Amino acid sequence: MTAEACVILDIGGVLEITPETGWVRRWEERLALPPGTVHERMGDVWQAGSVGSITERDVHEQVATRLGLDAPQVEAFMADLWVEYLGKPNEELISYVRGLRGSCGLGILSNSFVGAREREAALYRFDELVEQIVYSHEIGTEKPDPRAFQAACAALKVRPERCLFVDDAAANVHAARAVGMQAHLFEDNAGTIRRVAAHLDTRPRVTGRLPLE
Repeated sequence: MTAEACVILDIGGVLEITPETGWVRRWEERLALPPGTVHERMGDVWQAGSVGSITERDVHEQVATRLGLDAPQVEAFMADLWVEYLGKPNEELISYVRGLRGSCGLGILSNSFVGAREREAALYRFDELVEQIVYSHEIGTEKPDPRAFQAACAALKVRPERCLFVDDAAANVHAARAVGMQAHLFEDNAGTIRRVAAHLDTRPRVTGRLPLE
């Protein structure tokens, strides 16, 4: 069945509050590396992890090899990565979205990293919050690629024009609109909740009577 209306949300910066923690620079200082070295050495690994072309084990092995870390250091390094990645839950917005269940289609579309689904399910139960979660590391492509938005709509069986997409990155909002979705740039909870409510209030209502000609 095609959903009457749908809301799809980003995770990082929307459902999760994810300020920078400075973990990378701390590791560079610890390892006596110039600023930017970690991303220079690991950039292609981060990209591969975001589209699922490598496994978590592969990531750990590359961290060890490229940064010269032993096994305990690799575990500590990756733990710091996940602390920043996962941030803290945006409780107010999560609570609001939870209250929408049953009234519309609900989904998540996230640029992600291998291992994100398991960790976010354990910490935040996003798998229970929405009907479908589309992660970039599972579909092999990231926002703002049109295929990412098309995959999210297909997962929820919703036409793009019936869906409101919420993201904190303007490029992703523009890309969603380019494929026919409605889209909202997340800046705060209050504005986002108003926009979602307005979107759902525009749904065709079934009254039991034929519309007047």
